[in-house]
Amino acid sequence: MGLINSKNFKAKLAQILMLGLDSAGKSTLLYKLKFNDVFQTLPTIGFNVEMIETRENIALTVWDVGGQHQMRTVWNNYLENTDCLVYVVDSTDKQRLEESKRELELILKNDRIKNVPVVVLANKQDLPGALSPEEITRRLNMKKHCHDRNWYVQPCCAITGEGLSESLWKVTSFAKSYMKSKHEVFTIFKQA
Repeated sequence: MGLINSKNFKAKLAQILMLGLDSAGKSTLLYKLKFNDVFQTLPTIGFNVEMIETRENIALTVWDVGGQHQMRTVWNNYLENTDCLVYVVDSTDKQRLEESKRELELILKNDRIKNVPVVVLANKQDLPGALSPEEITRRLNMKKHCHDRNWYVQPCCAITGEGLSESLWKVTSFAKSYMKSKHEVFTIFKQA
């Protein structure tokens, strides 16, 4: 999974926000990335937070915020200082995909997350009837809603771990690039 456990490891710290509807698999994905194991999870009330150290000289602090309807009303409180948004979609839940799209659109319209890169994890690809990443991209209208930022849709499975190495690499890459651009803007602003 690209994790390391060295006490001497010095890394930049990136803030990753993981959102998505309830039962999309956010917590299962987080713990598979962190521990390379599958844990029985319950719907998250509030949030889970884990640090994932990567080999890319960057540590990811991943905030997994509950996706129940009442929790979605506080998602905006977690947007500040986000370096990459990870949005998890249950690829088999065709009935709630439109609802998921609306929630993603609301988040992307918030100025506090302007230009922040987005990685959509099309989870549960191991199940029959899962929509392809291309279909998820089309149905979420990613080209329209993410035209002003880096974005990527990654098929994955939280249970088997398929696609998670690629997801971790893409999130890390996007976060590093975004953090660098923020630093450059800050430096220019400071010199002005």
